Amino acid sequence: MNQDYLTQLGFKFGKNGAHSARSMMIEEIQHLLLSRDKTATKDDYENDIINFNILHKPTEKSRQLTYRHLVDLYALDRNVLLFDVLRNWWDLKEEAQPILALQLAIARDPLLRSSAAVIRQLEPGEYLARETIEAFLAKDDPGRFSAASLKSFSQNINGTWTQAGFLSGKAKKFKEIPKVCFVNVAYALFLAHCQGLSGQRLFDSFWCQMLCQEMDTLYDLAYMASLRGLIKYKHAGDVIEISFPDLELPEV
Repeated sequence: MNQDYLTQLGFKFGKNGAHSARSMMIEEIQHLLLSRDKTATKDDYENDIINFNILHKPTEKSRQLTYRHLVDLYALDRNVLLFDVLRNWWDLKEEAQPILALQLAIARDPLLRSSAAVIRQLEPGEYLARETIEAFLAKDDPGRFSAASLKSFSQNINGTWTQAGFLSGKAKKFKEIPKVCFVNVAYALFLAHCQGLSGQRLFDSFWCQMLCQEMDTLYDLAYMASLRGLIKYKHAGDVIEISFPDLELPEV
């Protein structure tokens, strides 16, 4: 799929991203979506954050920055397909929400998306130094970011992976195997589907592999998602068929 089409769906591309400013702010997005039902509009969310200050920010400027950051990460617009699907599935299982937020944030933040390569290669319990992320971000263009910027970006990125359960610890970070739910696997399959993949290639995609689960676990959770009606899933031998009964992608 070309980038223009994927951008229409809600993906973002480039070099910079929201994590140059903040983490994925899981508490804020959970509180924001809890405060409204699925019919809420982008204007509703803006009004809640800036005028009613439901996220309890100390100044008008911080409220405006929070709103801009959440829009950058999540769109907050039902006309954006990636957010629309997330919002439809958000309330199905509360335990799935941190990883669900991470999945959409990765789709919309190239900076965070690039860091998945570092997280995926870590063994459970392995220590992740902040400098490792800094070096990874700087490797393709060493002079692009200042040392202070790299430190800030790394802290934000590590904070997000920690909020989603892929890392643990405060001052020192260690790799964890996250607790993935059927909603997360369904959303990963959906993201891969948006990129034109099908069959086994959906499970082999970046979106499923970043969940750091065994393939059999992914299959089992996909089956659970099918029982809940999120997807249609058939698996016989080497043949896998997956479709999304309530979702229709726009024409390319």
